[in-house]
Amino acid sequence: MARSTLISTVLTLIILSVFSACSKHAYPGSERGTIRYPSPPDTARFQFLTRYGASTDFTGKQSKFKTFIAGEQEALPINKPYGITLHQSKIFIVDPEIAGLELIDLEKNTFEYFLPSGKGRLLLPINCNFDMDGNLYVSDVEREQVVIFDKDLKYAGEIGGEENFKPTDVSIGGDTIYITDPKNNRINAYNRKSRKLLFSFPENASVGDENWLYNPMNLHVAGGHIYVTDFGNSRVKIFHQDGTFFRSVGSYGRRPGQFVRPKGIAVDHDLNLFVVDAGFQNVQVFNEAGQLLMFMGGPYHGPGDMYLPANVIVDYNHLSFYQKFVDPEYQLEYLIFVTNQYGPDKVNVYGKIRPK
Repeated sequence: MARSTLISTVLTLIILSVFSACSKHAYPGSERGTIRYPSPPDTARFQFLTRYGASTDFTGKQSKFKTFIAGEQEALPINKPYGITLHQSKIFIVDPEIAGLELIDLEKNTFEYFLPSGKGRLLLPINCNFDMDGNLYVSDVEREQVVIFDKDLKYAGEIGGEENFKPTDVSIGGDTIYITDPKNNRINAYNRKSRKLLFSFPENASVGDENWLYNPMNLHVAGGHIYVTDFGNSRVKIFHQDGTFFRSVGSYGRRPGQFVRPKGIAVDHDLNLFVVDAGFQNVQVFNEAGQLLMFMGGPYHGPGDMYLPANVIVDYNHLSFYQKFVDPEYQLEYLIFVTNQYGPDKVNVYGKIRPK
């Protein structure tokens, strides 16, 4: 009788663990209700959708009993993320604390650490990006190189090492690779195939000039322009892809439309500009003309807020994975991912929405 009771208990616990796994994508911020920006009664433009902090947010909650029975691992944390990008069905999160990346497969609901060894070993990675051939570029400030991995994540080479530079971000526009170099107050442009330096900019600039880069941190290539967050000048500076200066957005200050600690940057298809400010702990949104539209986030008090945000990306290719989180009265247009270096919510996911 005791043996029968034990078997029944075991089966019940296994069934409960399966149901727990099936609910892994339940909306995690429901205690605050649906979070929209701007707040009602204004028409919502963005909605906070979900947040991630560990492997169990993708692979399902697991009990110690399930771990014992199935031999599965305990939760793996997202530690201190900075850069983030999406490629095919995967999220790639650059995590300086583990000297590697977290890889999340949205289709398979898997989570793993990418910790390359040998020539591809990372020391202090900050940001990453993909080219049109599926090669992964990781900027590593301690190696003073951008390390390249092929579509199978095998080491494929590097940029830098001979030059004395500090690569903090990398973005690809066509056959040109653009890399920020705050150590030398410039952006370097390389040929994507030969990996040879083509030119650097700004040219003929001095401290105090409008086009001078005091501390370029992050960049994004879109619409024939290169958008750069100048951390040392509290502005976003925009250049043509040949390196000539176009204009700047924002200034130092604590009013809306100004910056204190600008970091990550992204641009949508309408050339709206998203800028992370680690000082305000939010993302400000500007239109193509550089006029402030609104902001998302704020100092952390719960879901939807930010805790030392670092980077932001816009994504149009993975809407199907997040449609279930969207208010049914709205249509999802694209996704915004924001990394937070502290707090429980290491990756926030927002959606650009419009009324149906």
